[in-house]
Amino acid sequence: MTALVFIIFFVALFLSIPVAISLGFATALPGLLDSAFKGNLQFIYRSLISGLDVTTILAIPLFMLSGSIMAKGGLSEKLFDVFAVFIGKVKGGMPCAVIVTCLFYGAISGSGTATCAAVGAMCIPVLTNLGYEKKFSAALVATASSLGVIIPPSIPFIAYALVTEVSVSALFTAGILPGILIALCLMAYTQFYCRTKGEDREKIEASYHRLKNRGVLHVILDGFWALLTPIIILGGIYSGIVTPTEAACVSVFYAIIVCLFIYKTVTFKELLVFFRQAVSSYAPLGLMMGLAQAFAKVLVLMNAPQSLAEFLSTAVNDRIAFLLLLNLVLILIGMVMDVAPAMMILSPMILPFAKSLGIDGIHLGVIMVCNLAIGFVTPPFGLNLFISGPMIDTNPMQVGKRALPFILSYLVALLLITYVPQISMLLL
Repeated sequence: MTALVFIIFFVALFLSIPVAISLGFATALPGLLDSAFKGNLQFIYRSLISGLDVTTILAIPLFMLSGSIMAKGGLSEKLFDVFAVFIGKVKGGMPCAVIVTCLFYGAISGSGTATCAAVGAMCIPVLTNLGYEKKFSAALVATASSLGVIIPPSIPFIAYALVTEVSVSALFTAGILPGILIALCLMAYTQFYCRTKGEDREKIEASYHRLKNRGVLHVILDGFWALLTPIIILGGIYSGIVTPTEAACVSVFYAIIVCLFIYKTVTFKELLVFFRQAVSSYAPLGLMMGLAQAFAKVLVLMNAPQSLAEFLSTAVNDRIAFLLLLNLVLILIGMVMDVAPAMMILSPMILPFAKSLGIDGIHLGVIMVCNLAIGFVTPPFGLNLFISGPMIDTNPMQVGKRALPFILSYLVALLLITYVPQISMLLL
């Protein structure tokens, strides 16, 4: 029965049926096939509602709202200017400044797609005007934007915490060094590319001098409020002043104050549009998350976690082999599923067996998010490819091919994160 449920679910995904509908049908299927099964429609309704009736989940739409306000407010441009004025002159400096911008913007939005949309809209034209290849520029932004779900505050970390009862704050802390490591690996390939393919130094020097002529101090002060955003959000959480949900609420008010009154890049009328967009964007995600929790509970009734544990105990007999198999499976799943629903479905099934092998629940959460984040740039459903591709009027799959070297750099970092748990656990 369990195998049939998963087969139907993934077939529905490959047929391009919306994830929520595919998930809902897979959740209801066991009850439809067996009237005596406890996971009937009433059980599913109760599980869905109880799964969403959690204060922590409010952090997700609030971070989405603040991220959209800051995207309109032009914070990505101000962040890029700050980093470009420091490293833009060195070889490969401008593309590396884009990666650092994605890293910092991820600490504002908590979303990979929001980071890709905000940073890509500003940085891809900048890179192409400086002479960099269009597909390279789009692939760079698409891959680096996946840092948005690894660097805190991360929406998938919140989803993982909801179903595993792991501390959200601890997950946020654990994601800092892995996010930085991935960024460094992407920057290493970028440096290699720029040194082997060459750059239009004349254009780059001219752009850098135009930026520097504004005054380094002026650029820093102009980007001060943008740079302060992750410090306020994460500082509030780690100091214990606010919970992650309260920090999300603070981020909304901060975004409104900065963009409305300081930068004056957003109007009161536009705020209403952002509120409507936040609700419409969160509604399908909220439904998926509720159904994911109901699906997880139905799988427990079907003894799926125990069956998976028995299978894994016979297929792999040590920690190293299990982690390698887990990485391969998660990368494949990330190609067809969004990160948050995948986390909520798979985490309760994998965590018990992982703990039996001595893998910490926080480390497992970091491994899962880092793996599934690769799905943002892997065909056929890499969301960031469908965002960055149209920005250069190119087929998203062409951008996906160009992103392969970036993905390989990402995988190097992933192996280190997987087998060196201290990278995730050092700051805890």
